[in-house]
Amino acid sequence: MSDPILTIAKRIKSLADTGLLYTANDYDRERYTELLEISHALTSLLIGKPIETIKNFYVPNKDYPTPKVDVRGLLLNEQGEILLAREMADGKWTLPGGWADIGYSPAQVIEKEFKEETGLSVTATRLLAVFDKRCHPHPPQAFYVYKFALLCTLTGPLQLQKGFDILDVAFFPLDQLPELSTDRILASQIELLYKKAVNGDVAAYFD
Repeated sequence: MSDPILTIAKRIKSLADTGLLYTANDYDRERYTELLEISHALTSLLIGKPIETIKNFYVPNKDYPTPKVDVRGLLLNEQGEILLAREMADGKWTLPGGWADIGYSPAQVIEKEFKEETGLSVTATRLLAVFDKRCHPHPPQAFYVYKFALLCTLTGPLQLQKGFDILDVAFFPLDQLPELSTDRILASQIELLYKKAVNGDVAAYFD
């Protein structure tokens, strides 16, 4: 039940943020502020973090609130193995990538992330999937997130060099994946992306 309730808490926060952004009425502002506090309290209970920590996740909204965007890339070697990066944050593995940066297209984001995390030069060739994180069994998170997954091809030498915040980078067969950082990627998602890549399925998956 925690995931549906967390989604409700995020929706309450979004409505409160929108109300606080546009209201000019002090009475309404008080009510929207109370709704915002309720959303923080619910989120705190559901993900097990103090309310102040939840509040610090968010910057004050100055525009209409929208989901955050995470961009991940799938790169296969000649043996059909999948490149993964081991995150320093939790010691687990994920597809290279991260939060989208303002001023970069999704393709530019993943090409930059690959260079920084793995040392490889790649080109993003096509969109494989857009995941609504709510629709998949990720651990609960304060943010509402869309995840873009792009297929990448190597454009430089295959010389792996881990980034400063990455513990290791390596290729793995689909049936021998290491312990994954499930906040970032799930085995079911990697399997879906892999099948689309190797089968030449050009229709992007979306939730």
